[in-house]
Amino acid sequence: MKRAKSNWIWVERLGIACLILTIIALSITITINFRPLYSSDIDSLAILDYVSIDKPTLLKNYGQLMGYLNNPFNHILQLSDFPVSKSGAFHFYEVKRLFLLCYAVLVITVIPSGLFVFRLIKEKRVWRLIRPFQWGMIIPVFFAVLMAIGFDQFFVAFHGVFFNNDDWLFDPATDPIINALPEVFFMHSFILFFILLELFFLIGIIFGKRELKML
Repeated sequence: MKRAKSNWIWVERLGIACLILTIIALSITITINFRPLYSSDIDSLAILDYVSIDKPTLLKNYGQLMGYLNNPFNHILQLSDFPVSKSGAFHFYEVKRLFLLCYAVLVITVIPSGLFVFRLIKEKRVWRLIRPFQWGMIIPVFFAVLMAIGFDQFFVAFHGVFFNNDDWLFDPATDPIINALPEVFFMHSFILFFILLELFFLIGIIFGKRELKML
């Protein structure tokens, strides 16, 4: 009996870890593919003032970039209205690998996570998500504070963690696409990602607490 209970505890811990990975990967996936954010920022950040094309053409190039980053079978980055240097292309290749890694994590974990949640619901143990999800909600707040203190430093630190070179430091003369991707747009993307994380964790906490009241 004790052994069975111990085994279930480990299954539960692995299930929670898997679910958290799914939530993180899903939040990233939604964020990087949320085209309305970029479309809105084109206007709010006056991006058209820094490029020599109109909004529909810029959105077409943005779509080409996202198509390259999202498609594992597209090995050549080609933008209709922006030249790309060798170092710029390599950086986007590294970004592409991170995108595909995120999608792989989501694909691998989403079904086990779904089965785990179904089991929690069936056995009325959704309340077990409350504590780990509460801790999960603290992490975005911590990073949000760092961003508020200085997004420049946060942005540099982020690239230092995920990239081992300086190819992300684009030269507008050779990679004018950087003029269409201002730093503030990435800040908005991080904010959206953190909001999604908080929302998903909050949903789990709400359902967990609701279940406790019914027990």
